[in-house]
Amino acid sequence: MSDSRLKVRKRHTLRRKDARSILEVASEYLAGQSFSKVEEAETEDGSTVILLDDEITLFRLEGDFYPTLRCKCVDFLPVVIVDMGAIPFVCKGADVMAPGITEIKTPFEEGALVVIRDVKHGKALAIGKALKSSTSILTEKKGKVINNLHYVGDKLWETKP
Repeated sequence: MSDSRLKVRKRHTLRRKDARSILEVASEYLAGQSFSKVEEAETEDGSTVILLDDEITLFRLEGDFYPTLRCKCVDFLPVVIVDMGAIPFVCKGADVMAPGITEIKTPFEEGALVVIRDVKHGKALAIGKALKSSTSILTEKKGKVINNLHYVGDKLWETKP
């Protein structure tokens, strides 16, 4: 049985100045939290991740930092609820289409980071970037509306520190 998980390599503790700058950039996600240990690491596929107190909390994508589903901030992001038919697609990395959305719990603007949750249990399935505002999604009800950045079961989710 082979292990398909990515391994973290090139892990190092950041200098205080570098750690502070990353935490400032990610402050909208990490508001009010403090961390005793800030590390940067690279995964086998070349992705950069930030470990806060030994937990993979942030990842870098196209130069920007985003929270992982393991980040406690997921509970404070705007919430989009998807129907049962959309769940398998979202959990395989598909972007969210407007017809699959059953409810928008928190209003948001275009470009906002949102958490996608399932309709039955309310579990976080993915983190995505809104391509349209919540009001636009509700009125149009068609097309791709959320770009899926990170989802349950992807390589980042499976990576262990």
